[in-house]
Amino acid sequence: MTQTIAPRVRTLVLLLLAAACALLAGAGPASAHAAVTGSDPGQGAVVDKAPARITLTFSEQVALSDDSLRVLDPEGKRVDTAEPANVSGTTYAVPLHSGLPDGTYTVAYQVVSADSHPVAGAYTFSIGAPSKTSVSVSGQSTDDGVVGWLYGFGRYVSYAGFIVMAGGAAFVLACWRRGSGVRPVQRFVVSGWVALTASTLALLLLRGSFTGSGKVSDIFDLSLLGQVLQTKSGAALVSRLLLLAAAALFIAVLFGAYDKREDAEEKRDLTFGLSIGGVVVAAGLAASWAMSEHASVGLQAGIAMPVDVLHLLAVAAWLGGLGALLVALYRAPADTPVDAPAVRRFSQVAFGSVLALIATGTYQSWRQLGSWSAFTDTRYGQLLLAKIALVVVLVGVAWISRRWTGRLAQTVPEEAPAVREKERVGAGAETASDADIAAVGDGETPGKGEGDSGLDTDEHPDSERAAQLARQQAARDAARQKRMRDADPNRFGLRRSVLAEAGIAVVLLAVTTVLTQTEPGRTEQEAKVATSASASSSADTGASGALTLNMPFDTGGEDGKGIVTIDVDPARVGGNEMHVYVERPNGRAFDIPEVKVEFTLKSKDLGPLPVVPDHIATGHWSANGVQIPMAGDWQVDVTVRTSDIDEVTVSKNAQIG
Repeated sequence: MTQTIAPRVRTLVLLLLAAACALLAGAGPASAHAAVTGSDPGQGAVVDKAPARITLTFSEQVALSDDSLRVLDPEGKRVDTAEPANVSGTTYAVPLHSGLPDGTYTVAYQVVSADSHPVAGAYTFSIGAPSKTSVSVSGQSTDDGVVGWLYGFGRYVSYAGFIVMAGGAAFVLACWRRGSGVRPVQRFVVSGWVALTASTLALLLLRGSFTGSGKVSDIFDLSLLGQVLQTKSGAALVSRLLLLAAAALFIAVLFGAYDKREDAEEKRDLTFGLSIGGVVVAAGLAASWAMSEHASVGLQAGIAMPVDVLHLLAVAAWLGGLGALLVALYRAPADTPVDAPAVRRFSQVAFGSVLALIATGTYQSWRQLGSWSAFTDTRYGQLLLAKIALVVVLVGVAWISRRWTGRLAQTVPEEAPAVREKERVGAGAETASDADIAAVGDGETPGKGEGDSGLDTDEHPDSERAAQLARQQAARDAARQKRMRDADPNRFGLRRSVLAEAGIAVVLLAVTTVLTQTEPGRTEQEAKVATSASASSSADTGASGALTLNMPFDTGGEDGKGIVTIDVDPARVGGNEMHVYVERPNGRAFDIPEVKVEFTLKSKDLGPLPVVPDHIATGHWSANGVQIPMAGDWQVDVTVRTSDIDEVTVSKNAQIG
C-alpha cells in the first residue's frame, strides 16, 4: 500500500509546488502601497510659464533619497536644483532652474512608502506647448528584474518558514507531545527555522537594491546595507534575526531536554514554560511583519498591528500544524504512529484558528478596501476574493478530514496467525526463522545441528547472533505493523484529505504573499479619483485660462468621502471670482455643513488669507472679490466639514498671477 501511495504523493506535491511558483511568477510586478494623489503641474498639463518647483502629493508619507524626485528636460537633462523636501503633510517638492524653455518635461519619482514598499513612476507636463522628448516613461516599475523577483520569492519563503516553524512546534506541544522525539517532525520544524533565517538575511541584503537601483551588483553594497539598517524595514529584519536566535534555543529544548524528561511533574512544568516562551517568541516574530508593513500605516494602526499579529499566529497554528500532521501521518515510525486523540486535538486548534482568521480577516478587509466596489474594481480586492475562495475550499476539505478523524482506529489491528505464518515462510530465505529465535531463548546456537562444528569464530557468537535475530525480528514486526496501519481505510482517507489540505495551503500562501505586496484597494481607488480629477483640472485650465483644483477628501465619518473643486478666475493678482463645488465620488452634488478656503504664499510668509464662500446651490459655494496680493506659488487649503465632528483639510499648490 505504501509503495503505491508514495509516487502519487510525490507527484501531487510537485504539481502543487509548480502551481504555487506559477502563481508567483505570473503575478507580475507588485504594486506599491502609496499612490500619487496629486501633482503640480498635473499630468499632461500645459502651463504658460515655467514653474518654480514641482510638487507631488502621496496617499501616505514616504521616505526620500537624493534622487527621489527628478525633473528632465526634452533632452533628458536634469533641471531640478536641490534635493526633494517635504513641504506639508504628504506633499513633497523639488525646486527647478529659473527660465526653463518651452517644451515637454518629465517628472520621475522613486520613493519608499510608510509601509516599506517602493513607489516609482513618471509623468509629463509641458511649458508653453508640448514638444518631442527623448525621455521614455514606460516600464517604470520598482521590482522589475532579478532583484525584484528574488525579493518577492524571499518574502514567500519567509512566510512559509515562519508558518512551518511556529505551527509545527505548536502542533507538538499542544496536540502530540510524543512527536518531540520523532525525527521527521523534528526535521520539519528545523527546516522552517532555517528557511526563515536564510530568507531574512537575504531580504536584508536585497532591500537596498530593491528600493533603489534594482541592480544585482548593489546587493552586497555595504553602504546601502547601512542605509537599510536605519530604516523601519531594516530594524524589523534585524529584530527578526534576534528573535530567531531565541527560537533556536526553544527548538533545541523542545527536541532535546523536553523529549528526555521522564518525570511527569517536571515534564508538565517544562511544557508550561515552553508554551509561554513559544507564544512570546512567535508573537515577536509576527510583529516584525506587522510593524513594518500594511498594518503599521493607515486607519487605526494601533488596532491593526495587534490584529495582524493575531492573524499571522492563527495562520501558523492552522497551516503549520497541518504540515506537521501530514509529516506525522506519512513519515512517523511504525512504533510511534500519530494517534486519533492527537488528530482530534489538532482539529480543535484548527477550528479556533479559523474563527480567529475570520474575525481578523474581516477587519483587515474593511480597513484595506473601504467599499464593496473595491472587491471587483481593484487588483487587491480580486486577490482577496481568490484568497477567500481558497479558505472556503480549505475549510471544506478540513471538514472531510474531521470526519475521517472520528473513524480513525486508535490501535493497530491484530494480525491473523495465517498471515504471520505466510510472511515468515516467504521471508525465510532472507531472515532468521522463528525456530532460530526460539533456539536462542533455549540457550542453543541457532543454525547449528548436532555434531556441527559451526563456522563462527567470534569470541561471543551466541550473543551476537541473538542480537542480530532480535533486530531482524523487530524490523519484521515494525514492517508488519506499518502495513496493517496503512491498510486501515480510515487512516488512508485521513492521509489523502490532509494532503489535499496541505496542497491548497501552499497555493493560499502564494496568494497571500502577492496580496501583501499589492496596493490596498482603498488607496488604489483614491489614486484613480485623484488622477481623474487632475486630468479634468488640466483640461479646464487649458480651455479657459482659469485655475481649477480638484482635491479628494475623506473626513473618516459616515458619508465622508467626496471631491472638492476650486475654480479661481482669472487666477491673477487682484480681484478674483472663486467657486467651490463639492461632489460625491460618483459625481453627484454633495451638500455639507461648511467649507472654508485659505490662501498661503509661504515663500513670502504671506497668509493664510481666509475666504468663507456663500452657499449658492446644492454642492455649490461662491465668493467674489477674492484678493490675491502678489504672484507666486500659492498653497490653497480647503477645510471640509461633513458633520458636527468630522472634518478634514486638504491642500494643493497652484501658480497664481
